[in-house]
Amino acid sequence: MYNLKQKSLLGLLLVPLAVAAVEEARDTSFDKFVYIDPLIGTINGGHVFPGATLPFGMAKAVADTNNPNENQGGFASDDSEITGFSHMHDSGTGGAPSLGNFPIFPQTGCRDDNITNCFFSEADRAVKRKKDTTFAKPGYFAVTLETGIRTQITVSNHSVLYSIEFPYKANTTELKNQTGLPYSPLILVDLTDLPDSIRDGGVQVDPKTGRQTGHGTFSPSFGMGSYQLYFCIDFKGAEVRDTGVWQYGKPLPKPANGTTPKLEDWRFPAGGWTQFHPPAENNQILARVGVSFISIDKACKNAETEIPDFDFAKVQTAATNAWRDKLSVVEIEEGQIGTRFWTVFWSGIYRSMISPQDYTGENPLWNSTEPYYDSYYCIWDSFRSIHPLLTILDPESQTLMVRSLIDIYRHEGKLPDCRMSLCQGWTQGGSNADVVLADAYLKNIKDGVDWETGYKAVVSDAEEDPPNWSVAGRGGLEDWKTKGFIPKNENYDTRSVSRTVEYAYNDFCIAEMSKRLGHPDDAEKYYKRSQNWMNLYKADQTSIVPNSNGHEGTSVDPGFIGFLQPKHANGSWAYQDPFRCSPLLGFTSCYLNGDGGETYEGSAWMYTFYVPQDMATLIKTLGGPESFVDRLSYLHTSGLLYIGDEQAFLPVFQFHYAGRPGLSSYFSHFYIPSQFNESLNGIPGNDDSGAMGSFSTLAMIGLYPVAGQNVYLINAPYLPSVSITNRQTGKKATIKSINFDPGFKNIYIQSAKLNGEEYTKNWIGHEFWLDGGVLELTLGSTESKWGTKPEDLPPSLSTGQGS
Repeated sequence: MYNLKQKSLLGLLLVPLAVAAVEEARDTSFDKFVYIDPLIGTINGGHVFPGATLPFGMAKAVADTNNPNENQGGFASDDSEITGFSHMHDSGTGGAPSLGNFPIFPQTGCRDDNITNCFFSEADRAVKRKKDTTFAKPGYFAVTLETGIRTQITVSNHSVLYSIEFPYKANTTELKNQTGLPYSPLILVDLTDLPDSIRDGGVQVDPKTGRQTGHGTFSPSFGMGSYQLYFCIDFKGAEVRDTGVWQYGKPLPKPANGTTPKLEDWRFPAGGWTQFHPPAENNQILARVGVSFISIDKACKNAETEIPDFDFAKVQTAATNAWRDKLSVVEIEEGQIGTRFWTVFWSGIYRSMISPQDYTGENPLWNSTEPYYDSYYCIWDSFRSIHPLLTILDPESQTLMVRSLIDIYRHEGKLPDCRMSLCQGWTQGGSNADVVLADAYLKNIKDGVDWETGYKAVVSDAEEDPPNWSVAGRGGLEDWKTKGFIPKNENYDTRSVSRTVEYAYNDFCIAEMSKRLGHPDDAEKYYKRSQNWMNLYKADQTSIVPNSNGHEGTSVDPGFIGFLQPKHANGSWAYQDPFRCSPLLGFTSCYLNGDGGETYEGSAWMYTFYVPQDMATLIKTLGGPESFVDRLSYLHTSGLLYIGDEQAFLPVFQFHYAGRPGLSSYFSHFYIPSQFNESLNGIPGNDDSGAMGSFSTLAMIGLYPVAGQNVYLINAPYLPSVSITNRQTGKKATIKSINFDPGFKNIYIQSAKLNGEEYTKNWIGHEFWLDGGVLELTLGSTESKWGTKPEDLPPSLSTGQGS
């Protein structure tokens, strides 16, 4: 049996319980905004977007930096330089930077009052920020450049308002060693994006008003195809002195008549510029930017409609109120808790509501009255925790997203597994929008949802091969239906093991929908297919810990036998080291751009645990509850599991299925706050549109969802009491921690009551969130017998669920 005192080197480094020291507590009647830090995850690979945005808003504005390894969300909290301020971003993405189109850049003036002496190219204009001047909160971002220019940002749905304050008498050290600098501000726009993917475009500047308009064609950062985007920039606060366009870092000569040319289909880098006389008040110029996927006219209309009077305070207040409304459903009772945990909790909720992004009215691909959401980045990541959290906190938005996914199926023939910038994104495993739809259906997401078409969409994933499985649906369905597994193919990267277990769970989720929608024959078929994971289980497969040189050794055998393994098309076994694709062996070799592997972003060790549809059978297969607990504990303490990838989330809580819910609470504290905390690098991996934030939020609430099922695993919360009001029903659900300990020694549930009645199950259904009530959890410092009996365990297919 696993002993809580057993720790590997990794466990000692994480120091799971000891780091949760009691800090100076704050009264919880404070403004929760104080505890939202958008800058968490803006360094060390978190790739979080920290700028100004509305909940799920299209416009997302921030300062862009020039560190290509850290600027996927635009801004990075490092020592890199700022190259501009752009108006659309994604948050937490892996791989290449995303969006960051049409950045603007302000300068106080041009040396010797000569326009050719201003800095136009990205490399020339890049400048450091002043230390400790970056500030971010919901709906607002600000930073001061070393040139002394202070930029504040706020947003509406499709538009951005920049308040740019210029130094009237800036000293030369603040102006890149310029001399003879007159006070005549210049604001340029650059026809580029963060990955410099622009293919064609154009810009025009109005010589009277200074308005800059233009367009460009760009590539998505994690998909195929291209998209067109348009912008419209207006200014207020100073009279226009001059205008023009630039190319290759220099302003272009004007025509003989003195007008500003309109340039189309030209070479890059290039852009436009507007120069001003000194601002009339407060040394400030306001820049209003509208963006659109439809046209320049639509971009201008968006800005004029949403921000008609350039009132920065008014726009910021509206943004703040939008965030307050979203967060108002969550109430925390006063109690002693370290400030770091408040920050992790509220910041996690905030990041969970940045994406997907509401592009309704901005989709040029088809005409529809349905909502359109974009930046599903990616559903392979988000189905596990983001969408289940939104179903609890914001079922209205989750409903719109589900309707959007179904509408994408209507017009493109398949549900997406990833989508960004109107483009199809790369598929990483199964057809995991099936899980999102099943989860929503089981949890009463129904307002305006065409579930008949939604069911057709998931059945299409299960039955019809797509034209290109790398961007939609599932490939290899003939093998799946006839062989019961995805075979290894020597000619290309098949990800055969991870796809097999994902297909199995996708089919289980479809079966759950089939059963409830009145399709019993389909339900039987898909329940049967959901057991296909067993076809890749090799009962005699051993696993030897790799030595420090990355080669198999013979001296360290953890003693576990039986792992998922790939098979050839003829049914014979292939081989992949069970450790491969873990932090212990070839960690990055099984990423989408790696050198190939049969598991995706994780090892066979980890994927062997991915049977959420029938954990009872898996536990029996792996030798029973005690052996299962030892093996799952080893996964966490050996260094095999990288919690920065979303497939690692559910294994934290799978001890519930073996009758050890206390260990789920223990390992939750194993990772929070050691890996999820209030520091700038306070998440262990890229945030993937808020996945890391949603994981920490759900763990801290104490009810962790098994996505695609009506099951929440009950754990000791990190909060004295948390209440969530359901926007659908108006009912309030409260989780209270009796004997709550801010030092987090009491992390084991001793007993539970639901609405005053004894509750022994270690899981609960979504009815708790819909109907409201009070779940009281009495905590203690040692494991108890609560939730350990066979009848108290979560459901499994083989023990009755789906029968």
